Amino acid sequence: MTQKIIILDFGSQTTQLIGRRVRELDTFCEILPYNKFPKDDPSVIGVILSGSPFSVHDPEAFQVDLSQFVGRIPVLGICYGAQFISHTLGGKVEKADSREYGRANLETVDTSNPLFKGFEQHSQVWMSHGDTITAIPEGFKVIGSTADVVNAAFASTSQPVWAVQFHPEVFHTLQGKDLLRNFVVDICGSRQEWSAASFVDSTVAGLKAQLGQDRVILGLSGGVDSSVAAVLLNRAIGDRLTCIFVDHGMLRKNEFRQVMDDYKVLGLNVIGVDASEKFFADLSGVVEPEQKRKIIGRDFVEVFNAEAKKITDARWLAQGTIYPDRIESLNITGKVIKSHHNVGGLPKEMHLQLCEPLKWLFKDEVRRVGRQLGMPEHLITRHPFPGPGLAVRILGDITPEKVRILQDADDIYIRGLRDYKVRLSGEEARKVLAAGVPAEMQDGEIEVSLYDQIWQAGAILLSTVRSVGVMGDERTYENPVALRAVTSSDAMTADWAHLPYDFMAKVSNEIINKVRGVNRVCYDISSKPPATIEWE
Repeated sequence: MTQKIIILDFGSQTTQLIGRRVRELDTFCEILPYNKFPKDDPSVIGVILSGSPFSVHDPEAFQVDLSQFVGRIPVLGICYGAQFISHTLGGKVEKADSREYGRANLETVDTSNPLFKGFEQHSQVWMSHGDTITAIPEGFKVIGSTADVVNAAFASTSQPVWAVQFHPEVFHTLQGKDLLRNFVVDICGSRQEWSAASFVDSTVAGLKAQLGQDRVILGLSGGVDSSVAAVLLNRAIGDRLTCIFVDHGMLRKNEFRQVMDDYKVLGLNVIGVDASEKFFADLSGVVEPEQKRKIIGRDFVEVFNAEAKKITDARWLAQGTIYPDRIESLNITGKVIKSHHNVGGLPKEMHLQLCEPLKWLFKDEVRRVGRQLGMPEHLITRHPFPGPGLAVRILGDITPEKVRILQDADDIYIRGLRDYKVRLSGEEARKVLAAGVPAEMQDGEIEVSLYDQIWQAGAILLSTVRSVGVMGDERTYENPVALRAVTSSDAMTADWAHLPYDFMAKVSNEIINKVRGVNRVCYDISSKPPATIEWE
């Protein structure tokens, strides 16, 4: 039986990050809404209560019946989770004099407590709360304090219950992974059997049993999720898998040919369909972003279905759905936040069953599985790319010439990010290594490309704007290009990447000199929220 940690989500932005940290400990976990604890699941070895945007005193604050698991299995409350435990069991939670946000140090820590085994005194932690626990429940004791927060961490003296008001899941808590390891491995007793190798073995065996001798169709995008799903399926059922890769004409420069060549090397059975003329015709004159997306989505389904129907004996449609897709599609009240192109079912006319071999994996786990399968590194580390492609990176209507301009500018930008090397140490190096980027530490430093530091990057053509410029002795009146690069752990939130000035100067100069139709380059320094990663 696979052991699991249940993470009850009270609405925190970092709940997924808790899940990723637990998975990094080779332990399976499942993120569930705060009110969906699986009471009769014997595989659950521990429970983590997440943070929340609410105060425990808010009328609409989320609540859970602690008796379902307190006293039965180990429990760890984080931030709101800690405050909820205190508030519910007889402690006191009050509004802090000032919001406790940012770095703090544990001035005192009880290293004899199993949660803090191996901790250093004055270890840095990250606080993020407006309320604070002013009294802990009877039968609990304080095991960690900062200069401003006396009850920064506390534990029951009679039951396996722990609570911390800081966030161990974030990188700013320097020994956060140690704390989670102490809880998951030492306290909960994880056998640490969840790994890329074990996932590949169990998934391939499961796919063989699920699919039998049936034929499967999979839609490829060139991205890491669908590519890893294809290689897994190919290992399980071989040439009974048929992949369809549709070129809507708005991929990156030379991407269709390059990706087809990659898939050939991987031994996949792929049908490549150039449908660019249809997409360009149907998008002619369309400027509204949501209408663009709907037209591209409709056309993609039409083209894909036309090819899929030629495979008359297919019984299954495979998709590269990953765990965050499923979490993001439903919030903790069960209402849809946003729909994902690969979540929510199949076109009824296809009469196919759904196969989702990656549905339990986070993005970094997908990449580890890809490496376990021996896939090329440039496929594994490829940045996320929107399904509608460059159509949502061109403001205004779509034409082949505008796509050509953006492809050329984007190609210079992405190649530049790949070629520019930087040396990292400390917290920055830990972030990159934790994301699975292959790099060797030497003298406390690693060398990686800018591309590997970034979650997602791309160029945007501001084709609705013209800019006056001078080239040689001539006046120009052409389009600006905006460059976008963000850092993120899961795309739920993102910060703009602080790229080196010399890199920006070189790339800007090369784009203006080499790309006909562009005479100005800007850099987008908006974070998500309030902006989104894509412009449309």
